[in-house]
Amino acid sequence: MFDASDRVRVLSEALPYIQTFAGRTVVVKYGGAAMKDSTLKATVIRDIVFMACVGLRPVLVHGGGPEINLWLEKLGIEPQFSQGLRVTDALTIEVVEMVLVGRVNKDLVSLINQAGGSAVGMCGQDGKLIIARPQGESDIGFVGDVAAVNPQLISSLVEGGHIPIVSSVAADEEGQVYNINADTVAGELAAALGAEKLILLTDTPGILQDYQDPDSLIHELNIHQARTLIEQEIVTGGMIPKVNCCIRSLAQGIQAAHIIDGRVPHALLLEIFTDAGIGSMITA
Repeated sequence: MFDASDRVRVLSEALPYIQTFAGRTVVVKYGGAAMKDSTLKATVIRDIVFMACVGLRPVLVHGGGPEINLWLEKLGIEPQFSQGLRVTDALTIEVVEMVLVGRVNKDLVSLINQAGGSAVGMCGQDGKLIIARPQGESDIGFVGDVAAVNPQLISSLVEGGHIPIVSSVAADEEGQVYNINADTVAGELAAALGAEKLILLTDTPGILQDYQDPDSLIHELNIHQARTLIEQEIVTGGMIPKVNCCIRSLAQGIQAAHIIDGRVPHALLLEIFTDAGIGSMITA
């Protein structure tokens, strides 16, 4: 049982972290199981609102792959992938923009507002927040990368007590819309904002010494150690771009990057406000 003394201990443990991070920006990339499971989604929403209520400045960046697939199927369009990237032709990018900006984003805004926060939804096109460029591979269509970030709009919103919700869609200088990986958007946005932390919610416990052993979680490491794990092929597959995203953000000045398990209820609060944390923290 979780009695009153346990609650007091938890609150007491959280106090120095609340004091340290008050007024600091924390960028959270939201996706995976935590977005698909309604119970987990509710805990993430409450965590974000809690962070704002105790003085942190959360910024939420999201993708929405499963929702995009659902609507593509409804429209009779078969989702296609090449080397792990969604093939995004002219018709698909219209669906991506419609789903991420018009549906997923506004759903998250509504949920945060209902939970007591003040959310503002946007995509990379709003206020020229993100200028996109093509990623380069011609066979994947309108898949982009981040060419530049103009964080003034986000800064104004967080200073006004709002919680920005950013979908990973942006346009280039000519107005062509691109679908950009949400991890990449979160990392570049965190760097541009001078964020205290970048947190990636994933479907794994974090960085594992042995990917088959959840108990081999590496709780803390630095940039050099992270690069070494990639070179030694300990970090492989889909974890490589996540770790590289963290490394790029740290190299641009953020204090810490976290890869945590979004399948754990209240993972954000456990990572930020407890001594042990639950995931992997990479520091400069």
